Amino acid sequence: MLIDFDGLDPKLRYKLMCGAVIPRPVAWITTISPEGVVNAAPYSFFNVFGEDPALVVVGLGHKAEEPKDTTRNILATGEFVVNIPALSQIGDMVDSAAVYPADRGEPEALGLKLAPSARVAPPRLADCPVALECRKITGLTFGPTRELLIGEAVALQARDGLVDPETLRFDWQGDFPIARLFADRYARLEEIEPHPIPKPKP
Repeated sequence: MLIDFDGLDPKLRYKLMCGAVIPRPVAWITTISPEGVVNAAPYSFFNVFGEDPALVVVGLGHKAEEPKDTTRNILATGEFVVNIPALSQIGDMVDSAAVYPADRGEPEALGLKLAPSARVAPPRLADCPVALECRKITGLTFGPTRELLIGEAVALQARDGLVDPETLRFDWQGDFPIARLFADRYARLEEIEPHPIPKPKP
C-alpha cells in the first residue's frame, strides 16, 4: 500500500505519521509568562538530538491566528523546562492539554505541584521524575501552524535514587515514563532487553 503525501490533507498526514512513528516520548513543558503565570502543556513531537550542545527539539503546533501559551512564553523569555512525566501522572498530563485562558495556568487549575529550577526561571513539575532546564537557541517556522523549537538543556534535575551520582547512569527500576502512541492512546514501557552494539563480523 502506497500513500502519497502530496495533496493529502495535513490532518490525515498527522494521523498517519503519529500512527507509524511510535512510541514517542512526551515533553510536559513548563513556561512562565512575563506576567508570572506558569503554563504546563504536553508535546509528543519531541526528542533530544545531541550532547554538545545538549540539543532538545520540540514541534510546536498552534492555531494560525494565535500562538499557544507555550510558544508565546518561550518567545518572550527564551526559557522552558521539559518535564518527563511518569505513568502515574497521565491523567493530569492529559488534562493539561485543555485550553485555559492565558491568565490561568494549568498548574494552578489542576493543583500541580511546582518546584524551583536551578538555571532557568520557569519552575519544574515537582512530581515528574526528570526535568531538563532549557534555553531557546532558535526556532524554525514552517507555515502558520508549525514551528520547530531548538533549545539547549543547561541542567537536569532527577528524582532521588534515579541517577547514580558516580556513574550518572539511570536506573528506572521498571517505572518508565509515559510513551505516546496515536489518537488518545498511551503505552507502558515493559520487557526491555539489552542489545549492545557488536563488533564487526570478520
